[in-house]
Amino acid sequence: KQWYQRRVRGNKNEKNLTPEQFSEILVDDLEIPGAFVPVISSIIRTQVEGYDADTKALEENSDSRVIIKLNIHVGNTSLVDQFEWDLSCPENDPEEFSRILCQELGLGGEFVSAISYSIRGQLGWHSKTMTFTEAPLKRIETPLRTEHLEKWSPTIENLTDQEMEKKIRDQDRNARRMRRIANMN
Repeated sequence: KQWYQRRVRGNKNEKNLTPEQFSEILVDDLEIPGAFVPVISSIIRTQVEGYDADTKALEENSDSRVIIKLNIHVGNTSLVDQFEWDLSCPENDPEEFSRILCQELGLGGEFVSAISYSIRGQLGWHSKTMTFTEAPLKRIETPLRTEHLEKWSPTIENLTDQEMEKKIRDQDRNARRMRRIANMN
């Protein structure tokens, strides 16, 4: 059994390339059976429709800050960071934020797409959670952090192959554990 994961950023209002056309091109490029075209295009459509529903729920809230946690690995370089993100602010742009963060930290271009993909995924999760929760988000009383500053600062590590494998294995194990806990509830 093989797994394939690809990050794609697109324009939801695109008229020249439909999800079906994109799926056909992807299937052709990867040399996989054409039976995957409807599956891939369906996944794309589902995510676009989910994005529209999430943005409508956000428009009703103001100051909807959430914590975004990054744990990104490219090659043997690992970036760990966390910061607050206001879901209700339309000017917040994950791609622009990622580009500036990478520029400030001196990280390569592969980190830009990985960071923006991670941010968008977490924003989607927070949006869905907020949509189905009746309780409002906790208000943030102090915008400046004076305690636990190391948690709110980026950390970059250059690891050996063995250290990177161990770190990824530990994260996978922790993710499986968290999914088991979530499925029990």
